Amino acid sequence: MSTGKNAAYNVAYRVFSVLLPLVTAPYLSRAVGTHGVGLYSYAWNISYFACLAAMLGLENYGTRAVAAVRDDRKELDRTFSAIWRMQRGVAFSALLLWLVYLLLVADEEKTIALPLTLMSVSCLFNLDWAMMGLESFRPIALRNTAVKLIAAACVFIFIRREEDLWIYGFAWSAATCAGNAMNALSLRRQVSLVKVTRQEALKHLKPCSLLFVSVLATSVYRVMDKVMVGAIAGQDQNGLYENAEKIVYCLSGFISAIGTVMLPKITDLQRKGETARILRSLDGTMQGIMLMTSAMAFGLAAVGERFCILFYGEDFAGSGVLMVPLGFSLMTIGFANVIRTQWILPQGRDRIVVRSVCAGAVVNVIANALLIPSMRAMGAVAGTLLAEFTVPLVQWLHVRRELPYPGLLWHVLSSAAVGAVMFVCVRLVGQLLPLTWIGLALQAAVGIAVAAVLTLALLPASGSPLLRRLCRRH
Repeated sequence: MSTGKNAAYNVAYRVFSVLLPLVTAPYLSRAVGTHGVGLYSYAWNISYFACLAAMLGLENYGTRAVAAVRDDRKELDRTFSAIWRMQRGVAFSALLLWLVYLLLVADEEKTIALPLTLMSVSCLFNLDWAMMGLESFRPIALRNTAVKLIAAACVFIFIRREEDLWIYGFAWSAATCAGNAMNALSLRRQVSLVKVTRQEALKHLKPCSLLFVSVLATSVYRVMDKVMVGAIAGQDQNGLYENAEKIVYCLSGFISAIGTVMLPKITDLQRKGETARILRSLDGTMQGIMLMTSAMAFGLAAVGERFCILFYGEDFAGSGVLMVPLGFSLMTIGFANVIRTQWILPQGRDRIVVRSVCAGAVVNVIANALLIPSMRAMGAVAGTLLAEFTVPLVQWLHVRRELPYPGLLWHVLSSAAVGAVMFVCVRLVGQLLPLTWIGLALQAAVGIAVAAVLTLALLPASGSPLLRRLCRRH
């Protein structure tokens, strides 16, 4: 399957995975209130840490390892079998730790956390890394979409009050478990499980653990901020932050999906020594990502407050205030993702990723500790922005002599200029329209039109690699 089709499937699924909870969010927010949303977020994010420990850094390490040997069936089978054996051991250990948390630590959130045990169980047979390494994105997208639609239906059927939140946790966890099981079964046609020694399995533990450090550090400022807001500022503030961050996370799904598709592709090019093609791909992808994330960031800044009132209800008006600055983290996330997935990871330079993300995590924790007590949820927003800026900065310090950073930064600045003009136009239109869904839709239409016109004007002037690709196709 072509890279374009893989990207389409992966982008569609990743965005759908986050959009679906957004479909249920307005109903859920009104049914359980800010405290209920905050309580569920607290339990879910602790469960997420358990799943991170279970999977280590397999989404990157496993994908890259499989992509590197996929043309040799014998080596592919041994690599897959060894990594999966290692995964099962680690995931089982993480499951035991989760059960200890449930029995000895969990308090108010225990009823919600109990059904989330299925999330840890599903990690025993989560083989998406192997399918991504084989560039088999279609089965992941289709199967998981089906089971999550069933889970979403359960929300509207069963959730009526805060005490029903355990059903929500059970529905999503069971859907994830079922999706992973079906994907694992489908792999039988592409790889075979062979007998491997413990030593063969354990040799993958160290490099995988190294990438896990970066995954864990990323989660510190993607997940731990909500835990800290809940613990320091209260669950009501956490509920506001959760719903603001949920929208931004939804939009970041476009970025991570494209990076996931490009990693095995660029790994294969790296193995063949085609550096020139890699640099062309990186430049074109960077321009596309920056145009996309700039439109998202400035678009959220223009309509965020109105959107949250309409989408979540009056009680969540504060989420819109938080969303306005938080949206600009999308641009730094996009920049760092392109450099990581198309230059650093394909070369196996995992320590750079670890250093950059750990630096971001340290900045985030310090900023949260200093700012949340006085600024509450807005302190977590500031911490996230500082952390997301730190990651590409540290990457630049390591690879600044290898990549054409002036050209890459031009993509950032030109895209930001497009976004700024779009922002002004959308805000001016918003002042003339009532606070209704029709008014919001008109603002969005104006924003899309302005961004499209300015982007088409910008591409020829920039000598755009995107424009050259389009010309070759036509």
